[in-house]
Amino acid sequence: MTKPTFFRHSVVPVLTVIAAIIALWYVAALFMNHSMVVADAQLKGLAFTPSATWYRSWALDKPLLPAPHQVVAELWRSTAGLSVTSKRSLVYHGWVTLSATLLGFLLGTLLGIFLAIGIVHQKVMDKSLMPWIIASQTVPILAVAPMLIVVLNAIGISGLLPKALISTYLSFFPVVVGMVKGLRSPEAIHLDLMRTYNADDFQVFTKLRWPASVPFLFASLKVGIAISLIGAIVGELPTGAVAGLGARLLSGSYYGQTIQIWAALFAAAFLAGMLVLVVGWSERIVMRLMGARPERRAA
Repeated sequence: MTKPTFFRHSVVPVLTVIAAIIALWYVAALFMNHSMVVADAQLKGLAFTPSATWYRSWALDKPLLPAPHQVVAELWRSTAGLSVTSKRSLVYHGWVTLSATLLGFLLGTLLGIFLAIGIVHQKVMDKSLMPWIIASQTVPILAVAPMLIVVLNAIGISGLLPKALISTYLSFFPVVVGMVKGLRSPEAIHLDLMRTYNADDFQVFTKLRWPASVPFLFASLKVGIAISLIGAIVGELPTGAVAGLGARLLSGSYYGQTIQIWAALFAAAFLAGMLVLVVGWSERIVMRLMGARPERRAA
């Protein structure tokens, strides 16, 4: 694919969608905040021209819906404008949330892989454990998180681990499902071939089932890493945490700082996107080491 073609078919559509979203966002902020500007002007006995009234809808300190430039300014101020060790820096809060996310993701991945291996090789686990694994995800995480944190605090466990366990609770499920599908993906003819070579279960697992499951694993990891971040943020909400992106969302809701809330949301979205990107890069490296051929893009 040539550069002009790539730009026309890939870059231009993305930029067009982004521009449309920003335009709609500005229009929504204009109409949602206009009544607040009028009410504030009447309360203070001020008079604005219609154009000034509409313009002030994009400049409120505590708007119902902040304008895009307000969110960007808050993101810049709370990242580049502050020291990374400042308790008001989004970098500091992002690192706190990221720590819980990575620990929960690691625990969830290991738990998911081991459960999937047991389910594939033991029919008893498949029949008894898999339904409970599926049922565990029907319980709302907002109900589970406070109970888990209260129980752990009662036995003296607090800080990073409770939030990581909530991330583990969310992230292990896609790994289990993906790995079970991947470990069972080899066709019967391939399994029969391994048996004709007199391969034992361990050799079948290492030489056939595990390599076949790697693409399924990375697809699950992309979901798992994003949902781990959600779990870490949710884990910060019922604890009254003073650090983390969840704490920023909580404090913003307490004091009506909607711009702070939106900045924290965008920071969380950016962090999730970067984590998924890292998993995608890791997938390319691993697949290349395994000898997979790179996909050819159509011209």
